[in-house]
Amino acid sequence: MAIPQALQSLIDTGTKLYLDSVEPSEIDQNLAWGAVGATSNPAIISGIVKTGSLDSEIESLLAKGFDDDAIAWKLTDQLVRQAQDKLLPIWKESKGNAGWVSFELDPLLEDPDESLSDAERTKRYIELGKKWSQGHSNRMIKVPASPAGLAALEDLAAAGVTLNVTLIFTMDQYVAAREAIWKGAQRRENLNGFKSVYSIFVSRIDVYTAQEVSELSADAQGEVGILNAKRAWAENQKFWANLPPSLEQELIFASTGVKTEGDPPWRYVQALAGSDIQTNPPETNQAVAGSNVQFTRTVDQLPSADIQEEIDAKVDFQAMHDQLMEEGIAKFVKPQRALLAAIADKRAALTT
Repeated sequence: MAIPQALQSLIDTGTKLYLDSVEPSEIDQNLAWGAVGATSNPAIISGIVKTGSLDSEIESLLAKGFDDDAIAWKLTDQLVRQAQDKLLPIWKESKGNAGWVSFELDPLLEDPDESLSDAERTKRYIELGKKWSQGHSNRMIKVPASPAGLAALEDLAAAGVTLNVTLIFTMDQYVAAREAIWKGAQRRENLNGFKSVYSIFVSRIDVYTAQEVSELSADAQGEVGILNAKRAWAENQKFWANLPPSLEQELIFASTGVKTEGDPPWRYVQALAGSDIQTNPPETNQAVAGSNVQFTRTVDQLPSADIQEEIDAKVDFQAMHDQLMEEGIAKFVKPQRALLAAIADKRAALTT
């Protein structure tokens, strides 16, 4: 099957196309379209559970006496493993630069209702990161850029865990994550196989500025997420340029689905084409595949100096960080609760 022209032109710019799903048929479709990686999260797993396609697996786990939490993680592990198997040839061919599948650690660690201290959260991130990465060649462990998550990164990197730091909104989070991982990597016996990625969220920033920074001009409104991502990308390029890791330490452009009415579905895909990784929702890749867009490299093209100056003057990046992290943690926790509820519903239906 030929890769659709628009997706091929995106890949030709240097972008590595990843899929924000581990649903088996979506993986197959996107592999045929040139995707070289995937990621998982509880919302994705919950959606698959609700289709009924995992009912036989759930029945088997119920018969063995597993509780809802254990079933959730068994299913997550199974789906991520299946995606890893499909992407393993790419991982081998690229010598570890692509072919990865990300596995998100338990979001309930960040649940305020659980009343854990940050130190307790950090300890659990380290334990779970080591557990879920063990024995896997092309699995990344996804850790949030929360205070507890950031504090876990050095020890996880030192232990040889390949990390995808998620929920990054601002430069300070990216720098803290990178510094911790690089410090941990230098505690290893060698840097063979050392790989790290940093997922910076894009569209959520533009939702924030539309609501909270209405004084931005029409030209600047909607550009903050893109500028923020491009600046982080440039900083990442600069930092690793003269350091010894043989594998690419990359930025992931995440939250690339558009949220503003009237925007073309490939707006962020087009604005950030040209390097590193784009993890796109299935519907975004579908829209790109069906388009006639000819993508060109844009990742290193910044808005005009006037727009940058206006954004820097009017956007309080610390306030943005605080609000988006508060919202991000809530959105991080809620899907895991929904996944557990979906499994409880299946338990009730399948045992009746």
